[in-house]
Amino acid sequence: MSKDSNIQGPSPSESPDTSRRQFLKVTALGSAGFMIGLAGPNPGALASGQAVDETAVMNDFVKVSANNTITVVVKHLEKGQGVTTGLSAIVAEEMDADWSQIDTEFAPADASRYRNLMFSTKQGTGGSTSLANSWMQLRQAGAGARAVLVAAAAKRWNVATSAISVKSGRVSSGDHSASFGELAAAAGEIEAPAEVSLKDPSDFQLIGTNLPRKDSPSKTDGSAQFGIDLTRPGMKIAVVARPPKFGGQLKSVDSSKALEVDGVSAVVEIPRGVAVLADSYFSALRGRDALVLQWDDSNAENRGTTEFESEYTALLNEKGSTSRNDGDISKAFPTAAKVVDAQFMFPFLAHGAMEPLNCVIELSPQRCEVWTGSQQPSVDQTRVAEITGLDAKQIFIHTVIAGGSFGRRSPPDCDFIAEAAMIAVAVKGQYPVKLQWSREDDMRGGRYRPMAAHRMRAAISSNNELIGWDQRVVSQSILKGTTAERFVRNGIDPTAIEGSQHLPYAIDNFHLDLHLVPSGVPILWWRSVGHSHNAFATEVFFDMAANACGKDPYEMRRDLLTGHDRLLGVLNLAAKAADWSKPLGQGRGRGIALHKSFNSYVAQVAEVSVSDKGELAVDRVVCAIDCGLAVTPDVIRAQMEGSIGYGLSAALREQITLTQGEVDQSNFHNYPPLRISEMPDIEVHIVKSAEPPSGVGEPGLPPIAPAVANAIGDATGTYLTRLPFADQLS
Repeated sequence: MSKDSNIQGPSPSESPDTSRRQFLKVTALGSAGFMIGLAGPNPGALASGQAVDETAVMNDFVKVSANNTITVVVKHLEKGQGVTTGLSAIVAEEMDADWSQIDTEFAPADASRYRNLMFSTKQGTGGSTSLANSWMQLRQAGAGARAVLVAAAAKRWNVATSAISVKSGRVSSGDHSASFGELAAAAGEIEAPAEVSLKDPSDFQLIGTNLPRKDSPSKTDGSAQFGIDLTRPGMKIAVVARPPKFGGQLKSVDSSKALEVDGVSAVVEIPRGVAVLADSYFSALRGRDALVLQWDDSNAENRGTTEFESEYTALLNEKGSTSRNDGDISKAFPTAAKVVDAQFMFPFLAHGAMEPLNCVIELSPQRCEVWTGSQQPSVDQTRVAEITGLDAKQIFIHTVIAGGSFGRRSPPDCDFIAEAAMIAVAVKGQYPVKLQWSREDDMRGGRYRPMAAHRMRAAISSNNELIGWDQRVVSQSILKGTTAERFVRNGIDPTAIEGSQHLPYAIDNFHLDLHLVPSGVPILWWRSVGHSHNAFATEVFFDMAANACGKDPYEMRRDLLTGHDRLLGVLNLAAKAADWSKPLGQGRGRGIALHKSFNSYVAQVAEVSVSDKGELAVDRVVCAIDCGLAVTPDVIRAQMEGSIGYGLSAALREQITLTQGEVDQSNFHNYPPLRISEMPDIEVHIVKSAEPPSGVGEPGLPPIAPAVANAIGDATGTYLTRLPFADQLS
């Protein structure tokens, strides 16, 4: 992956503070001024006759090699969302590079240089922020690298920089011409200008075009190295036996039979269970199966789905902590001509990524190296340091591509990475350890999208106007018990009500409150987090209210979106592209939904067919998105298509249920994702915009389930208010 191994941290013989030699110092992350240095020849290498490092480090994000390769250092995890392509396109554009010469490598864990500018001091990937937070930072990095390459050419040819042009990775002036690689070493010796000029968007040649993805070739030919593929010399594979109930504790273990399994080398206790280490994964699994375990469930979560639903439903009738209170809701309902009342129920959901969790760790007295698909390198670095007793500077996180995540690789407690570190400490670093979760471990291991319930009431006036909106949410808090608990104020966890808190419709009397329910079931952000259930409740209920008003749901939305031009823009675009007013015929329905999340605006129209037997087919989805300037349109379309497929899976049949505290589901046979044959025809329309880029990884998900539910309501007259839809129509 990396052509310069030092990017992942110094070698054991180097000091962490000096290994980068001359490096870029950013004077201000929001400004264009910085200095550029060269990773010049290593004197030790020259003395020993080793090959000279011919890569010039332009800055923290750009390196140029003598062979004319430009390496973009990517500070975000590539987990299938196309971030290596999008971020590289920004740099390539400002450098006037040729796309074919762009390569990528992941940044080391170093928040001082690679923090997410939207995550305060942390380095991480999430919240659909990768491109948005990197936009200006990478434009400046690319423009700065171009500036010193031009300066090097001007000095070599004794011409003014204004007489030099750059195109497709070549610098030219009159009869003179040179590649970036030919100028790299000289450019590395030149101090960057205090200010750099950025391109006018009208001059973009790469941004806004459908570039070939940088991660596709290796994934296609099988050469891509995911965490699950990695090996180290002498490495042992570890699996962990965990308590079947959340909060259970190990009472006793008999490992004698496990140690008799061929290939098993050790059995060790760790705070999260019992780890079995072996020469192969299947030997480790057989060893784990041979353990004789007793668990103490006295402090475990023993409730099941039935008990949770009863508790949530009861709380829907009790006042919660008020989050929003516009007008006077107490006067709207007594004067209403009609009142619409509905309850919504949402299950726990697993992330279900294709690559189960894994982590390779190599521990020595003075150094610890970790290889994994990390969404939060600086957080993982700190946690591993705590477990191993080393300083954070002695922990080196090697980020590798991940086979999906949807939020699962960013737990606040760093669960799977912490487990790997605990095992490495337990075996005293005798050998590298690869912790491998099975699909069953992953499905039953917690960190779910929270279960939630909503009660919605709408007041309709005698002239069929929506005059009151009363919403109550019951859910577990994702933030409580984490370092982000400070954001839970006055009983309000913002992740539980996001999407409802700022509902854009012009309703004079609006009330929203929340109950946060404690539970022993571990939860985590799931693709689009609280927007996933809030968008469904609000958008389906809006259609129910429109029906009570006797109004077309598209037209009523349009009438109530005063002052929300970008939402109105995607709403109108989706409706027009879907031929909203065109009848579909018997047994078919069309539904619309829209939602703003992660600073992007999405509207979707779904068309469905419902047979006489209640068999549902989602035939077509038209999606309109306004995500600001579209850096890589094909990636945006792919993310919308992926979000729609992922959201449909959850809407149609996915759910995590519990019986007496134990998870019922274990693999894709009883947590079935959408099949390719069930995917609808999808059209994606991207709004042309000059606004800064915003998120695309998650905003496509919230509108799909309500759009389908509203289409079912249009076809059958029945609005489904419980997810998943499975078996509700038969």
